[in-house]
Amino acid sequence: MYRFFVNPEQINDKRVIIQGTDFNHIKNVLRMKEGEEVNISNGIDDCDYRCGIVEFTEDSVVLEVRFIKEESHELPSRIYLFQGLPKGDKMESIIQKNIELGVFEIIPVEMKRCVVKLDDKKAESKVKRWQGIAEAAAKQSKRGVIPKVLMPMSYKEALKYAKDNCTIKLLPYEMADGMGHTRELINSINKGESIGVFIGPEGGFDDSEVLAATEQGFEAITLGKRILRTETAGMTVMSVLAFNLEED
Repeated sequence: MYRFFVNPEQINDKRVIIQGTDFNHIKNVLRMKEGEEVNISNGIDDCDYRCGIVEFTEDSVVLEVRFIKEESHELPSRIYLFQGLPKGDKMESIIQKNIELGVFEIIPVEMKRCVVKLDDKKAESKVKRWQGIAEAAAKQSKRGVIPKVLMPMSYKEALKYAKDNCTIKLLPYEMADGMGHTRELINSINKGESIGVFIGPEGGFDDSEVLAATEQGFEAITLGKRILRTETAGMTVMSVLAFNLEED
């Protein structure tokens, strides 16, 4: 069943009104008819609103809420992905795949070995596009919320943001200790604890960045003997965390 996100104020007295691009998609692309059903989420409370199409007007589709399903599609822990800015369009794939895996928020980070440099104007344009990709991925994977993609931060700002929002802070690093330590640490994470994961860009972390992170309580972990690309590393951590944390 198709899923659409609306603002909370669009759900009023068991009626939902959809306009704009989603209206066009429902009417002209999907060619849906009165009586057909869709799932609606407000992007906040993780509730599914099962709605039936009541009528089409000139510029909107009117839905009726038939029942509300409160089963959560979210992980029991909020996972924050701090991604070193990669080259090209890799960030788009990183956003899409990690949202499918359950990430809560994605924070692009400017690191010393990042090739990409974004000024404010370029960053705003990029984030707008990235947020659109985030919404599409949330729809496809039937998420109840739309994860946010924040404006790029400096490394110093990102460390502070992690300190303020994350109980557990992980730093996958090729020079970290063996898998035993990583397994023990991952298995010790409790459901409900917020988790920050820092992923370096193509050139990896600078030694000073690793030192700054560990001084602020980050745990350096290994992802194995093979060197992973930046777009693979975050998905690897997310997959392991999701497998460990997912509820029955």
